[in-house]
Amino acid sequence: MTPGQRLEPQVFAVRRVDLVRYAGASGDFNPIHWSDRVATEVGLPGVIAHGMYTMALTGRAVARWTGDAEIVELGCKFTHPVVVPDDDRGAEVVVAGTVKEVAGGLATLTMEVTCGGQKVLGMPRAVVRVGGAGETGG
Repeated sequence: MTPGQRLEPQVFAVRRVDLVRYAGASGDFNPIHWSDRVATEVGLPGVIAHGMYTMALTGRAVARWTGDAEIVELGCKFTHPVVVPDDDRGAEVVVAGTVKEVAGGLATLTMEVTCGGQKVLGMPRAVVRVGGAGETGG
């Protein structure tokens, strides 16, 4: 990894079944994540993905880019919901990344996370532990 290096965009399908599984794992059964009626009643355009699920996709992208290097920090702001239609295709979340800095055995990655061309996370950033002379082995 070298500063300025662009990382291959990672694409993730997010379907309603994924939201159900995430709800079970996280204990977050808020109906805005599974009921169109409730989601639209509260002013949303439809069922939305859990923000933490969307953030977890950035973690999955980092793991792919770094060969499962230790993630020391992972953070973002939730800026726009990922609307998940009730079909077999779902929504597509794209995570693009750039190596911002490599120093002291750590690499800082900045990311752009989009759905339908719109940014859904603000200032997503990860810090990963790198081995040797800035290489991660992946």
